[in-house]
Amino acid sequence: MKETLLLDRFLLTLDIVAREGRHLAFSRNRLFAEQINKAWVDALQDKPEIAERLEAFVSRYGRMQDTMADKLLPRWLLALAERPGSQIETLNRAERLGVLESVEVWLEARNLRNRLVHEYMTDAGEFAQNLLLAKQYSLMLINTYNRLRADAMERLHVEQARLPVVLNPDKA
Repeated sequence: MKETLLLDRFLLTLDIVAREGRHLAFSRNRLFAEQINKAWVDALQDKPEIAERLEAFVSRYGRMQDTMADKLLPRWLLALAERPGSQIETLNRAERLGVLESVEVWLEARNLRNRLVHEYMTDAGEFAQNLLLAKQYSLMLINTYNRLRADAMERLHVEQARLPVVLNPDKA
């Protein structure tokens, strides 16, 4: 009974992350349809509609990463009958089990998220470079979701029909 509840809770969170991922992919594709550079960042003050796209992307990037690290990965471990530890321990376990490419890259993406939120456009050139990094790291988030989804079928024996869709970063 308890195992069923833990699995259901994991699957519910996986579905939430799938929706967050679709929104992130949509914002990513809209934002990066333009060439991001220092001049683009400098022009944001005169283009509120583009600034709004930027805010949506940064928000969705942070939200998906937070949900995965704070909820999805620990619930996945619980569904596997493992006890999650601290966030770094959970990330290390996810890397060892093959759903996370690299704890180091995840932590870099986390630090980038903090810079995007808290150091908003203090240096236009650096901010543009950080946005281009976030574009790459957003793919890492989507790929991690897809690996967790595949792991649910393999390790937890969840039928594909019970799982949310595979995310395609090029489609939203």
